[in-house]
Amino acid sequence: MHTRFSKMLYRPFAARARLFSSARRLLQATTQDVDPRLLEPRVEDRTDVLVVGAGPAGLSAAIRLKTLANKDGKELRVFVVEKGPEVGSHIVSGNVLEPRALNELLPDWKDRGAPLRTPATKDSFFWLNAKGAIPLPTPNTLNNHGNYICSLNEVTRWLGEQAEELGVEVYPGISAAEVLYHGNGGVKGIATNDVGVGKDGTLRDSFERGMAITSPITLFAEGCHGSLTKKLAHKFQLRKNPQTYGIGLKEVWEIPEEKHHPGYIQHTVGWPTDRHTYAGSFLYHWNDGEGRPLVHLGYVIGLDYWNTNLSPYWEFQKWKTHPKIASTLEGGTCISYAARALNEGGVQSIPQLAFPGGALIGCTAGFMNLPKVKGTHTAMKSGMLAADAIYRCHEKVTTTDEPIMLDDYQPSLEQSWLYKELYAIRNIRPSFNTRLGLYGGILYSGIETIALRNKVPWTFGTPKPDHEHLLPTSECPDIEYPKPDGKLTFALLDNLARSGTNHNDDQPAHLKPRNPETQVATNLKIWNGPEGRFCPAGVYEYVDCEPTTLSDGQVVTKRFQINAQNCIHCKTCDIKDPSQNIDWTVPEGGGGPKYQLT
Repeated sequence: MHTRFSKMLYRPFAARARLFSSARRLLQATTQDVDPRLLEPRVEDRTDVLVVGAGPAGLSAAIRLKTLANKDGKELRVFVVEKGPEVGSHIVSGNVLEPRALNELLPDWKDRGAPLRTPATKDSFFWLNAKGAIPLPTPNTLNNHGNYICSLNEVTRWLGEQAEELGVEVYPGISAAEVLYHGNGGVKGIATNDVGVGKDGTLRDSFERGMAITSPITLFAEGCHGSLTKKLAHKFQLRKNPQTYGIGLKEVWEIPEEKHHPGYIQHTVGWPTDRHTYAGSFLYHWNDGEGRPLVHLGYVIGLDYWNTNLSPYWEFQKWKTHPKIASTLEGGTCISYAARALNEGGVQSIPQLAFPGGALIGCTAGFMNLPKVKGTHTAMKSGMLAADAIYRCHEKVTTTDEPIMLDDYQPSLEQSWLYKELYAIRNIRPSFNTRLGLYGGILYSGIETIALRNKVPWTFGTPKPDHEHLLPTSECPDIEYPKPDGKLTFALLDNLARSGTNHNDDQPAHLKPRNPETQVATNLKIWNGPEGRFCPAGVYEYVDCEPTTLSDGQVVTKRFQINAQNCIHCKTCDIKDPSQNIDWTVPEGGGGPKYQLT
């Protein structure tokens, strides 16, 4: 903690079960008289630059700003809030890190002790069928020479340490719950949650209003499908085309030494999904700081999948039973589990990045290079470019409270290597959306990448939003999944325990159906309740209840139950719910997963 961050005010603030629900939402959720404590003004703190989210993008922006200011001997207060209990605890990625952006940000990162210990040594690519694995030529995009296999969770924690050494104020355990606006409509900053609100919406004796943190410029670095970004996109009409997403599920295993090949990288496509479902896997051999023989393994499925009976979690577990995968894992131990939505839309889905008083950076905007299976280096670069744009108006940032518009942020990004890299591969992901599915996508990708060297004059359009792809149960075949054996495959809740997920039970649910009847009246009726299948954490289920008459006259014997304490903050429900009735919002600061080695 920084001394300028008042001990009397913030230490209890950061230690309590932090914050849920603005006064407006609370008043909607309860019939009690307005408690006068809700009318108390928020304590306000002003900073020169505010960053929401201490991931690679947010920390890169903060580090860049303080590096520039310190070099020039200028004062610049940079303030970062992070909802995770620790910096890095909500971070999950494959991860093979391309160090291009890191080289620019901290050229001496090796001397600083960055946790990049396992250089990539060999790449392989296989097509799986039910019985075997067919080797394929490794695409140029999956050439990982010069890259490092690492834990992005550890790298992010290290970036946080570098930021603090430069004088950045980094505060984990603080949830940004609401965007604050000036009277002219520009972003003023954020409000944190109120402390001490019970599960039933009543105020406890420990209640304390959330803070207002204000700044002339706020960088939103919330990660994929940020909850505040969703509202900003609507308010400022930032999106011309929809973003499209995938869900990545991951485990970290310690395997026998004789099976371990540090630096070996393996990707697969094909089995167990059908050819019309975009999916693929990764398996990376690496060593952690203790020298243990570890592998990252995971499965990514496009959230535009069509079969309502599909479960991303169980596809992942089924994939592990393939001889090509099981032979590596046998005799090993699973030590960590994680899942997260990721961006797949590419340049076609990049929104307007700047608006009065704020800008989007990193995965909340969507800069993942899907053919590379990488997004960390591009996220970091976007944060650095936004930082450069802010520093060019340093004097204004430090002297005004009015919202600043970063007019040159997006143009500079579009002239950078980041944009050129994404533009070159813009047609790869959309090429899988034809009737030929996986076959057509691989064929087209090979022709454009190898024969045409990504130099084509056309750009494929963006598809409809992911939630519109799900077909009714009556049009979908059943899918059988093997029962978990507890050694290679695991029951979902058993694996969830490996994520370190924890939420305070006495808080309002942070997963909010807009209409409490929609899931039972529509989703259960048409799609047989898909929430329990697309959620990788067992948050949603339909349970028996007494016959109940809904407002449309339907009589139902099921109710929709939300087990919010299981949530690992992947955002899949907000994306894939076919009725778009579920809003994911931030829970109390410090809640959620506490990932290790992911």
